[in-house]
Amino acid sequence: MRVAVFRRAHFNAAHRLHNPNWDEARNREVFGKCNYPNYHGHNYELEVKVTGEVDPDTGYVVDLGWLSKLIETEVEERFDHKNLNIDVPEFQGRLTSAENIAVVIWNLLRAQLHERYDLHVRLYETPRNFVEYPA
Repeated sequence: MRVAVFRRAHFNAAHRLHNPNWDEARNREVFGKCNYPNYHGHNYELEVKVTGEVDPDTGYVVDLGWLSKLIETEVEERFDHKNLNIDVPEFQGRLTSAENIAVVIWNLLRAQLHERYDLHVRLYETPRNFVEYPA
């Protein structure tokens, strides 16, 4: 019996979408307001889905308290109130698009989650714009 459990989290972070291989005009054309030189921020909403077999001893797929602490440690403490371009090593040399942020979050959590579980991340950059990984 496979069941999916979900945990939501929140973090605030600044970033700038800027491709160093392009000139300023091309960056402004492609990224618009997201290319402001002094950065801009979002109130990100994160949804983490873990799917697996229900443990007959606990009735859990995973302990949601443990999952909450994992997200707090691996994501919230690392990203919250940070400039993703400057303060977060995982984004050195990587554009801080919502797509890339979701992949980084997935990789951080996947490294701490037993392989018997499936992991899915949904990241809301705004209430109307969100990404999922894997798709």
